[in-house]
Amino acid sequence: MTELTLTVGAAANGGSCVARHDGRVVFVRYALPGETVRVQVTDERGSYWHAEVIEVVDASADRVPSLCPIGAHGSGCCDMAFVEPAALRAIKGDVVANQLQRLGGYEWSGSAEPVGSGAATGWRTRVRLAAGPDGKPGFHRYHSAELVTDLRCGQLPEGMLADLPEDGIRSGDQVHVVVDDDGVRHVVCAGQHRRTRAIEGDYDTVQRVGERTWHLPATAFWQAHRDAAAQYSAVVADWAAAGPGMTAWDLYGGAGVFAAALAGSVGEQGQVVSIDTSRSASRAGRTALADLPQVEFVTESVRRALAHAGTPADVAVLDPPRTGAGREIIDTIAAAGVPRVVHIGCEAAAFARDVGLYRGHGYHVERLTVFDAFPLTHHVECVALLTR
Repeated sequence: MTELTLTVGAAANGGSCVARHDGRVVFVRYALPGETVRVQVTDERGSYWHAEVIEVVDASADRVPSLCPIGAHGSGCCDMAFVEPAALRAIKGDVVANQLQRLGGYEWSGSAEPVGSGAATGWRTRVRLAAGPDGKPGFHRYHSAELVTDLRCGQLPEGMLADLPEDGIRSGDQVHVVVDDDGVRHVVCAGQHRRTRAIEGDYDTVQRVGERTWHLPATAFWQAHRDAAAQYSAVVADWAAAGPGMTAWDLYGGAGVFAAALAGSVGEQGQVVSIDTSRSASRAGRTALADLPQVEFVTESVRRALAHAGTPADVAVLDPPRTGAGREIIDTIAAAGVPRVVHIGCEAAAFARDVGLYRGHGYHVERLTVFDAFPLTHHVECVALLTR
């Protein structure tokens, strides 16, 4: 493979930095802006190349010894574990700003904000492993089927993956490990052709936001960062600014964490419609919010549910998948005349494209925050308040 010595420039979306070689763009992983590095080109098939650092010739002052024991090169998870945490938050802000300008036509600047205490390590409470042919669970290497069976990931609290049951994990399983809000560890295996089964703890986990409790499967979606659900709920309740008697849409609502926050604002004379395709999430939400008659759970795709929406919404909250909400959904929200939208995105480019779509419909970005919800990685969570 080709080896080069490059001086890299700004950080790009996805965890790489941009360099140039003979006029060709090279995306370099495991580098920091301004560094001179020796790299190995891993893909030179397209109009731009991809490369990985094999030696740091001139290091950035923001480079630190890896905060993940496995190391940034160890698996595909902690790809930015070599960056001082405050510097990484600044880099994440720069990346989001670049995406917003390029894809959303919107100028913004700032750093990612910490979630909870801001600790860079030990923040994750849910993880999914894959079991190899020998039945040993591990993390996937970056863009690879190969597994890393060293489980000392820096994102995880000490002991979370210690002494996993050996008998119940089989080759090909997806192994879900959750430490819930009661401090109980749940190990649940999902095989491609086998019944999902709990081999430690129960299938259902206990999660709390404030004084409200959810019981939901270990395989269901819940925020990975221990403090994220509560922090995002507070932002949603504040930014939505819903009042008594209003109607709120909670789109891609999952188990209804945001629906609970909105319900307190609209009161029993108002209405919150929470829409998600997951039956298990909707079921958990109906149970957790059974005392809130103003909340309705609809188990359906957002697109189909909005096509038959009744009462127009005063505010919509969206937390779509990584690909974003997209043109059809945002066109529908705009056509319905929703005056206030709180939009959440966990992928910078998709979030920026969605912001651009709202702006094309006359929405104004009133507030925007980037959260460092995934320390040691290039990932972010973005929240925008859009008003019309």
